[in-house]
Amino acid sequence: MQANDVRVLKGAAIPTAVVGAVVIGAAALLAGGAGALGAAIGLATVAVFFTVGLVAVSYASRVSPAVMMVAAVTTYAVKVLVIMALLKTFEDATAFEPVAFGWSAIVCTVVWTAGEMRGFVKTKMLYVDPGSPGPRAG
Repeated sequence: MQANDVRVLKGAAIPTAVVGAVVIGAAALLAGGAGALGAAIGLATVAVFFTVGLVAVSYASRVSPAVMMVAAVTTYAVKVLVIMALLKTFEDATAFEPVAFGWSAIVCTVVWTAGEMRGFVKTKMLYVDPGSPGPRAG
C-alpha cells in the first residue's frame, strides 16, 4: 500500500471507530448487552469490508486505471450483496440485536465513506506523471 492509501485508510478508520464506539454505547443503553454485541458486529463488518475494498483498489491501481475501476466496482458490488445477505440472515438472530447491527452498519458505512472522501480530497495526488515527456510541439 502506498503512503497516500494508508492516510486515506486512517482517515476513514479512526472516525468510524469513534462513531462505532458511540453507537455501541447507545445500543447498550437501548437494548442491553445484545444490542451492544449487534452494534459491535456491525462495526466490525463495515471495518473489515471497507478495509479489504480499499486495499484491493490500492493494489489494482498499481496495474492500471482500468483495473482499478474494475476492482472498485467489483468490491462495491460484493460488499452490497454480502451486507444484504448478512442483514437477511441475521434478521431473526437471538444472540444479538439485529436492529442494532443494521443501524450500526448504516451509520458506520456513512462515516467510513465520508472519511474516505475527506482523505482523498486532502491527499495531494499527481494526476500527471512528472517523468513523462510533455506534448510534442507540432
